Amino acid sequence: MPSLCQASYLALGTWYEQAWALAFAEFFYSLFFPGLIVCGTLCVCLVIVLWGIRLLLQRKKKLVSTSKNGKNQMVIAFFHPYCNAGGGGERVLWCALRALQKKYPEAVYVVYTGDVNVNGQQILEGAFRRFNIRLIHPVQFVFLRKRYLVEDSLYPHFTLLGQSLGSIFLGWEALMQCVPDVYIDSMGYAFTLPLFKYIGGCQVGSYVHYPTISTDMLSVVKNQNIGFNNAAFITRNPFLSKVKLIYYYLFAFIYGLVGSCSDVVMVNSSWTLNHILSLWKVGNCTNIVYPPCDVQTFLDIPLHEKKMTPGHLLVSVGQFRPEKNHPLQIRAFAKLLNKKMVESPPSLKLVLIGGCRNKDDELRVNQLRRLSEDLGVQEYVEFKINIPFDELKNYLSEATIGLHTMWNEHFGIGVVECMAAGTIILAHNSGGPKLDIVVPHEGDITGFLAESEEDYAETIAHILSMSAEKRLQIRKSARASVSRFSDQEFEVTFLSSVEKLFK
Repeated sequence: MPSLCQASYLALGTWYEQAWALAFAEFFYSLFFPGLIVCGTLCVCLVIVLWGIRLLLQRKKKLVSTSKNGKNQMVIAFFHPYCNAGGGGERVLWCALRALQKKYPEAVYVVYTGDVNVNGQQILEGAFRRFNIRLIHPVQFVFLRKRYLVEDSLYPHFTLLGQSLGSIFLGWEALMQCVPDVYIDSMGYAFTLPLFKYIGGCQVGSYVHYPTISTDMLSVVKNQNIGFNNAAFITRNPFLSKVKLIYYYLFAFIYGLVGSCSDVVMVNSSWTLNHILSLWKVGNCTNIVYPPCDVQTFLDIPLHEKKMTPGHLLVSVGQFRPEKNHPLQIRAFAKLLNKKMVESPPSLKLVLIGGCRNKDDELRVNQLRRLSEDLGVQEYVEFKINIPFDELKNYLSEATIGLHTMWNEHFGIGVVECMAAGTIILAHNSGGPKLDIVVPHEGDITGFLAESEEDYAETIAHILSMSAEKRLQIRKSARASVSRFSDQEFEVTFLSSVEKLFK
């Protein structure tokens, strides 16, 4: 039993706690209304400042869009910081520009780019050299100096958030130099959309190649699976996995908000469509616009049994980015040779063809070279970096098999090009290749899908063991199936989708 003094002491302590709690409550309550007034005042000031900036930008836009004859010209701008990279996304950019120039020849066309080490003419020559695309009217390039803000190497942690916030600053730099009437983000920087819509007063559209965050990425973290965007030390720690999952969910929510600002949304595949509909929730203005593949250029390659003296050539077409998973190709190729699943090694060669955007990509190629050496297959593996279109076509005309290994590839232009060229495709069993491209055509096989090293090695061996007649039948079916991905089809669907921006 507690003594009377102890009871009194406890009662006194309780009274003090209640008094302090009451005092704190009264203190914060007294600050509530003044704080509310201050916050409201700051918000009003911010709105006024932003509205003033918008009015100044509108005035600036009128000065820029007025032509020499005094008429107002529509300014159409594409945000594509890596327009000289030479990948599938860049092919979409140039084909979209060409399609719009045909329909709106009087408009002024602008490309925001961070390729400050080259000039506009060199960029256009590169587009012709790599994609066989030449624009019919001039295009102005606005060179951005702050592209480093969207480089993933700048953000070793919280990369998605860092790059997205960096894109806002990069977008601000673009907006300060040129205010367009129509703004199209053609590279996936969704956080620039509200900036151009609400501050720049533009009609905004977006072509989404790959969502910045996807429900698949959320599931990888939730299930604690190791991936290129989910390090092993995080998967082994339940607490860190929970923290990262919360971060991903918050980021996905914000990503959905900024994406929903778009007046027109175009996605490049069924896989991307499903994710964007789930995150952005703007199904009323979202359409699938398959990226343009230069199908016609490859159709003159004869569908004979390809022969590289003295054996078979395997090719891979894709930028040297981590998600493309080139190591899987080299490991599967080494497994194929080491297990002697096919004829003697000298009869096979693997050629990896792709573009390098920066030093990180060049470092990645060097690491792949070392992997080839470690596996003892370096003399059978070649790397072709940023090669001209004609050289790419020559390789595809000689290849027996085209390899693709990216998990959940959003589309896969390289996959389509291989099929159009008559190369038997072996792609990853996921994403665009699975849902849209490597699908039966009139009931016939158009290619093959695989996942693991063992799957790839065994499927390559299976393809090479087929008769020439069977391989020819698959090539014919594949080539017949890819007409829906042609430049002409892209122009029709793209122009139909963006029509709302010009009303």
